[in-house]
Amino acid sequence: MGADSIAEVWDRVVGTQPDPPTAVVVGTGLVALAVVAARGPWRVARNAVTIAHEGGHGLVALLTGRRLEGIRLHSDTSGLTVSRGRPTGIGMVLTSAAGYTAPSLLGLAGAWLLADGRVTALLWGATALLLAVLVMVRNAYGFLSVVVTGGVFFLVSWFAGAEVQAAFAYGVVWFLLLGGVRPVFELQGKRRRGEAPDSDADQLARLTNAPAALWLLLFHAVTLCSLTGGGRWLLGL
Repeated sequence: MGADSIAEVWDRVVGTQPDPPTAVVVGTGLVALAVVAARGPWRVARNAVTIAHEGGHGLVALLTGRRLEGIRLHSDTSGLTVSRGRPTGIGMVLTSAAGYTAPSLLGLAGAWLLADGRVTALLWGATALLLAVLVMVRNAYGFLSVVVTGGVFFLVSWFAGAEVQAAFAYGVVWFLLLGGVRPVFELQGKRRRGEAPDSDADQLARLTNAPAALWLLLFHAVTLCSLTGGGRWLLGL
């Protein structure tokens, strides 16, 4: 690839693209809502939320000085991120709190980029993040899940037209914003039934001596506020 081609690609990534029609913004939001609300599609699409969840654990572990051992993603949409370091302290607390908040915060960041017209930057940034997660995945199903997800992002960002890229980007961001909300309610239901004794909220309760219900409230606040703020950005309100 020559210098001119590299410059063209760079300009494409950092440049802005026109906003899609309002019908596209609203339509992709409704499709994302249907995927999150319907049991069948959600069971498949939830894998993407799990990638963001475990990636959030991994990223914060690295940022707080912990040593990331690996990430595992399972076919039941559960996951596990293993890091080494102090078993207590702020680094462990932030790492544990990052999972349930990561999809919504990624969606909020994506909404900010789209509000600024940076569709291509969002797609390439997401591809880079997925590549970073892929390096740390330690099981076959997780590897396949991340490769497929990253491949879709790459194909859309490289080969699709501007209209398709915009629709895809808006759909992904809506899905992260909406899809980040449902797992917290699912976790609340599981804890009520005694099915998640070692959840992130319970681990945080042991680390901080604050009730798990308080951490659940924090997860709800982050996901719902992200949905509200991100939705306003996407809709141009």
